[in-house]
Amino acid sequence: MVRLKDRYLLVNIIYSDVPPGQAKSSVPDLLLYNQPTSDELRPQLLLKAIRSEVAALFGDCGSGAVDRSLQVKYLSPATSTFILRISRAHYRLVWAALAFMNRVPVRDGRPCVFRVVRVSGTIRKVEEEAVRRAKLLVLAAKDEMAGKSSSSDALGALLRSDKRQPRSLAMQGGPEDTDDVPESGEGGLSASDDG
Repeated sequence: MVRLKDRYLLVNIIYSDVPPGQAKSSVPDLLLYNQPTSDELRPQLLLKAIRSEVAALFGDCGSGAVDRSLQVKYLSPATSTFILRISRAHYRLVWAALAFMNRVPVRDGRPCVFRVVRVSGTIRKVEEEAVRRAKLLVLAAKDEMAGKSSSSDALGALLRSDKRQPRSLAMQGGPEDTDDVPESGEGGLSASDDG
């Protein structure tokens, strides 16, 4: 028996404009880009828009390749995040179509960017990444509101795709959480040690 191999894409919707009636200075820049999406956005509308973009870019061949396996597994308008399932052989077609989409697929949709944040073979890893990124967004917004960091630092921390974040989730409590970290003279490596 052959197992069907899929890929899961974690996608964030990032807005490039300020909604009408909202002053830009009232909220942090980080939250301006990561705004909630309209409740009108449904999985069916999203699938229809992605399929039409794949058809426009890759024609009937691309449309037929992704038609059967494309599925929205999770959609959260509150966090502007969704998870797509697609066959392993064709996930790059969907990724390219998302890169060319520039509006939310609802009536009078706002300009946006669909950013693929993570591609994984299991939905569990994609869900973990979504939770991790949501926590980072909340912490970065709190820091920006408190004046601890600038908007470019907070936005850079969130948009960075590697694991080296300037702020680790495990080390957020402050000095009292660093008791188990050895000092440079206690057998741990110091900054001058090479290896």
